[in-house]
Amino acid sequence: QVQLVESGGGLVQAGGSLRLSCAASERTFSNYAMGWFRQAPGKEREFVAAITRSGGKTYYADSVKGRFTISRDNAKNTVYLQMNSLKPEDTAVYYCASRLFDWNLVQAGPEGYDSWGQGTQVTVSS
Repeated sequence: QVQLVESGGGLVQAGGSLRLSCAASERTFSNYAMGWFRQAPGKEREFVAAITRSGGKTYYADSVKGRFTISRDNAKNTVYLQMNSLKPEDTAVYYCASRLFDWNLVQAGPEGYDSWGQGTQVTVSS
């Protein structure tokens, strides 16, 4: 399994920005598609964004489209989530996850991802 460690969460005012990072232990990081999910208190874990192995294709939830950007640096075994124009409803624990298959990155849902990080808290104040 891939070991994943998220960082970059914190407290920010509405309209602000944060950049999350997820570092992978796996030297064959480029063999995995990557996704970001989030879970707010009392809610189910939901898809936020995903990126294919090469970084050539990205996918976003409608709620974050135009505000969040997922990217990856395979040389650094790291995937990023740049979050701009943050809203209070973005408050959640954010998780990165890896997926061996490079398709159905959205349709697969959380169950379709194999390894998960421990999560990083993002809190957006109004």
